[in-house]
Amino acid sequence: MIKRLFDIIFSFFGLIFLLPLLLIIALIIKIESKGSIFYLQQRVGKHNKDFKIFKFRTMFIGSDKKGLLTLGDKDPRVTKIGYILRKYKLDELPQLINVLIGNMSFVGPRPEVRKYVNYYLNEDLIILSVKPGITDYASIYYRNEAELLKTTKDPEKFYLENILPKKLELNKKYINSKNLFIDLKIIFKTVQTIIK
Repeated sequence: MIKRLFDIIFSFFGLIFLLPLLLIIALIIKIESKGSIFYLQQRVGKHNKDFKIFKFRTMFIGSDKKGLLTLGDKDPRVTKIGYILRKYKLDELPQLINVLIGNMSFVGPRPEVRKYVNYYLNEDLIILSVKPGITDYASIYYRNEAELLKTTKDPEKFYLENILPKKLELNKKYINSKNLFIDLKIIFKTVQTIIK
């Protein structure tokens, strides 16, 4: 209850406070390339139910059909403003809408696409017992995930065999120790990581 109240209050005032920045970003996206301002992608949320996650569009239209993983900071599918938005995690700001309407929280396991959730083992499904979040331990640990994938011959195989298992491990760690103090600590570390 306290967590939900925290989410409602801070997402509402966050959207109001950030409105000028959100409008500027939206305008630049619209000027630079054709397509919508937002990118709505289907992810898997609490109780294994699909929902639409809001992001600022950072790729050219149709780029997601060429693969779900982003490879490095020179992925040709990413727009110029997209590089900046991704670098500073500004593309994630519209997820405040998800937090406000209640299908996400500020802190919780990052929601995966169904394709990768299908690889979860039975013991991994506990991750779907809580609301997904904008940030978590894995977001901090794999801050440069795209750069890491870029160095591999088979990015998807590397993701499935090396990154996903570690993310699942970190998500379970969060679920087994979650409380408001831990959430605030993760939010602080996330902001600290972005600034660094």
